[in-house]
Amino acid sequence: MDQKLFLKTTLLALACGSFAASSLAQWQWIDKDGRKVFSDRPPPADIAAKNILTQPGAKAVAPPADGAAATPVSPAPVKLNAPASSGKDAQLEARRKLAADEEIMKKKAEEEKLAKDKSENCELARKGLASLQSGLRLAVVNAKGEREFMDDASRSAEAKRLEGIAQRDCVK
Repeated sequence: MDQKLFLKTTLLALACGSFAASSLAQWQWIDKDGRKVFSDRPPPADIAAKNILTQPGAKAVAPPADGAAATPVSPAPVKLNAPASSGKDAQLEARRKLAADEEIMKKKAEEEKLAKDKSENCELARKGLASLQSGLRLAVVNAKGEREFMDDASRSAEAKRLEGIAQRDCVK
């Protein structure tokens, strides 16, 4: 019976000790208003190192007396456990990359649309030139909505216009 009691007592002591160990991982500092602050997180960046009284993994520091700076009880170096910052916000960088990718996609879509439009213009210009060069009588509709046949002057002007479009938009 003594062994069971000893085992229970030992387990209870170990459990209580583990809670005490976690309470040692506490930060203590004096804020800008002169109050003591206890936390499980590091103090803000605007708190001077001299105002940090205790921190996890470091020896205790004596509280300041009469407004004097805090003095360490042991000469252990004070090392803050704050995460190292690269100076870049990961979410901001991700948003910038996404915006740049979207911009590239927009430009690519515009270029594809322009290429498609040029191809269509080229095809229409070639068909129009073929019609003009066939020698058939062609008619156009004027501003009044009346149908007029093309004479030689208007036929040659239209041919020059279509050749210009073909030279500009057709890829050789």
